[in-house]
Amino acid sequence: MKRTRGFTLVEVLVALGIVAIALTAGLQATAALTRHAQRQSDVLLAQICAENELIKSRLSKQMPDVGDSRVGCEQAGQAFSVAVAVRPTPNPNFRRVDAQVFSGDEPVLRLSTVVGRY
Repeated sequence: MKRTRGFTLVEVLVALGIVAIALTAGLQATAALTRHAQRQSDVLLAQICAENELIKSRLSKQMPDVGDSRVGCEQAGQAFSVAVAVRPTPNPNFRRVDAQVFSGDEPVLRLSTVVGRY
């Protein structure tokens, strides 16, 4: 009787298991890269919103009032919310202005500046 050469069922199943693990790892890496790219895009758009609010405070001819406010901002079709907090400093001629940007309820970015009396 002549013996045929080939792979056994166990060998084929082991090879398929190795391929499945490699494909799963590749899929997870691709998903992580996609999430990172989306996060980077969100941070860039949020930075534009925060900088707009801080520049608005700096260009105003009067000192901003101490307190909190919230404004909407739309960039590239995405809606963000900017929480602006104005706080006093030890020097009464300056105020600290914080702009924190939210996408929904999730914080994306926070920027701060100091506004002086003109």
